Amino acid sequence: MQSTSESLLLRLRSPGNEQAWQTFVAIYTPLIFFWARRTGLNMNDAADLVQEVLTLAFQKLPAFEYDKTKSFRSWLRTVTINRYREQLRKNSIGAKPTSASVLARHMDPAAAESTWDLNYQQGLIRQAMELLGDEFEPTTWKALRSYVLDAVSAKAAAEENGLSVWTVYAAKARLMKRLRETVEDLL
Repeated sequence: MQSTSESLLLRLRSPGNEQAWQTFVAIYTPLIFFWARRTGLNMNDAADLVQEVLTLAFQKLPAFEYDKTKSFRSWLRTVTINRYREQLRKNSIGAKPTSASVLARHMDPAAAESTWDLNYQQGLIRQAMELLGDEFEPTTWKALRSYVLDAVSAKAAAEENGLSVWTVYAAKARLMKRLRETVEDLL
């Protein structure tokens, strides 16, 4: 997993850099939402928590000093957890009843890091795929989605869409190249 883009964090320090903030929101909203849902919040309360965290990030990041030896995502996760706990103390949001041990297991950075990384990567890939959809013929795109996202065999995806298997393989190779480029741009 690549670390957070230092150049993105530096661009966030520039006043009025709307493109950098759009990129930040697009990359980190799914991850913050995932963390919020892991606490037991319902969809609406998790979305509210995401907004609070993003608002706080908007306030703090222009003065944020990035330390390459530390993880930005760990900082962001800590902010999310602290905002969640603050809201619990204020009793302004409803969470599913949960034992301290369950909450600790979900919030333990060492235990959950690989799950968060995997979900973060999957979210980035899905977002990048949506951005790339217009670069492929509709039938090829449908076959690619079946093959890549739904784990349908290349042969079945090809037959279902009236394509050759080699067309699906070639399109996947092109998609993988473009995904790498797009994810790098998102980061």
